[in-house]
Amino acid sequence: MSTPSQTTHLYERLRSAILTLELTPGQALTERGLEQRFQASRTPVRAALDRLGTEGLARREGRGWIVAPIDLHEIGLIAEYREAIETAAVRLAAERASDKQLDVVFALLERRTPDDPQSVLRVGGDFHEELAALSGNRLLADGVRGAMTRLARTRWLEVRTTEAREQAATEHQAILDAVRGRDADRASLLVATHIRGTNERLLASLTSDRMRLRAHGLDIVD
Repeated sequence: MSTPSQTTHLYERLRSAILTLELTPGQALTERGLEQRFQASRTPVRAALDRLGTEGLARREGRGWIVAPIDLHEIGLIAEYREAIETAAVRLAAERASDKQLDVVFALLERRTPDDPQSVLRVGGDFHEELAALSGNRLLADGVRGAMTRLARTRWLEVRTTEAREQAATEHQAILDAVRGRDADRASLLVATHIRGTNERLLASLTSDRMRLRAHGLDIVD
């Protein structure tokens, strides 16, 4: 019999394998294969797949599962969704967040390790989620968290280059400076520009790299 901790551990291992592209988009996921690969029993495997399905990282295919493909159209939809809710959230954060709370977000950005893509990815995601939380509106915060989860794999591709990581850091700092200065209009504009620019760069990268990515087993659909 599996324990809750075993189920959580397997879910985290599977999720990490999907996010780092160790398990590639479109790849079949069989219960038996995962049991053997991760030395796990069927119950936690099924629970982990169900949870990954709700996050959009896996999906049912016939009687089995596959790693969810990277969908260019969905990426565009998420960018529109993010812009709508994050600009609203950052406006509220500029009005409602205390200086002490914003100091915590500043300290978060300082924990970033520029040469470590995983660190940049984690800090960037946390930055967006923490700012949304400071809006004081849990529905906005939940929406941002969900959007960042669905973009997790593509964000790995986004931070591949030093230039991309540096640009993200510069834009995050500018957004925070605007919020700390209580300039809601500027903060909202910077967030919108950041999301649009990130999306455009990501789509351009995915489109130009389509053949190379497919050669490595990645599945990209329009």
